[in-house]
Amino acid sequence: MILSLCLNPSIDSYAQISAFKPGEVNRISSLEEFPGGKGVHVAMALGELGTNSRLLGFWAGGTGDWIRKQCETRKVGSNGVSIGGNNRKCYTFISENSSLHHTELLEPGPELTNNDFENFLEIFKNESAEAEFICISGSCPKNAPEDAYAQLIRIAKEQQKKVILDCTGVQLEKALEEGFFGIHLNHIEAKAICGSSDIKALQEFLGDKVQLIALTRGSEGLELAYRNRIIKAKITLSREEIISTVGSGDCLTAGIAFALYNQMEHSQIAAWGAACGSANCLNKDLGMLKKEDVERMLKQVEIETYE
Repeated sequence: MILSLCLNPSIDSYAQISAFKPGEVNRISSLEEFPGGKGVHVAMALGELGTNSRLLGFWAGGTGDWIRKQCETRKVGSNGVSIGGNNRKCYTFISENSSLHHTELLEPGPELTNNDFENFLEIFKNESAEAEFICISGSCPKNAPEDAYAQLIRIAKEQQKKVILDCTGVQLEKALEEGFFGIHLNHIEAKAICGSSDIKALQEFLGDKVQLIALTRGSEGLELAYRNRIIKAKITLSREEIISTVGSGDCLTAGIAFALYNQMEHSQIAAWGAACGSANCLNKDLGMLKKEDVERMLKQVEIETYE
C-alpha cells in the first residue's frame, strides 16, 4: 500500500460571506466542510485512484473523529495517535467582494505533549513496514520536534522505503540533511530554498540528497527531474473549467506516487501527476478528484522531454 502522513489534519471549509467589517458582527451565510490537510488530500486521491491507501496522523477531539470517518467513506483507512484538543479548521471565504474572495483563515490546531510524538514514531514503524511508498505532506502540530520529518525519514530508510516529501521551513531543512527519495516543491518554495525556481539550479542545489524532483508552476505545469531526465507535463484548462485549485498540489503528489507504485515510465509519471493536479481543479470539493476526470485529463497532457 501507499502510506500518507498528515501530522496536522484539518476540516477545510467554504464559508460564504458577503463582506467583512472589522469591529462589527460578520455572519457566514453558508458553510461547506471537507476533510483536509495536505496528507489527507494525498491519501483520498490515492483511494479514489484505486490504490490501497492508508493515512497516519494526530487525531484530536470531535473534528479528528469527523475527518477519519470522512476518509473511511472514501476508501482510506487511518491510524495514528489521539491527542487533546481538536484538530484545526481552515476557512476559505467565498464572496462577491473580490478583495475578500478566496481569503483563507487558518486555525493553529492542537499541541503535542512530550509523549505524543514518541508514540507516533512507534505506530509509524509498524505501518511503514507494510508500505511501498510513503508520502509526507504539510505542516506539523505545535510542539512537534524540529526534525520530526527527518526522524520519520530515518526510520523509512532503515526499512528501505521510499519517501516523497512536500513541506517547507525547518522541517524541510532537517529532512534534506537526512536525504530521501522524492520532493515536491512549487516555484516559490524552490526559490526560497535555493534562490532560483529553475529546475536545473534546484537539481544542483539538492545534489544527491533526493532522486526525484517535482517542481510545479501553477498553470505552467509540472517539471519532473528523475534519472537524469527532465520531463515537462502541462494541461491547459480554461478559466471556466477551474472551480478551485485548493489541494491541486497534493493531488499531483498522489498522481506521482500512484505512477511510481505502478512502475510506470518517466513520461507517464509526469503525466499522471499533471492529470491528477488538474482533475482536482474541476471539482468544488476541496482537495478531491474524481477518477473519471483524471482519465480525461490524461488524454490532454502535453509532454516535453529534455536532458
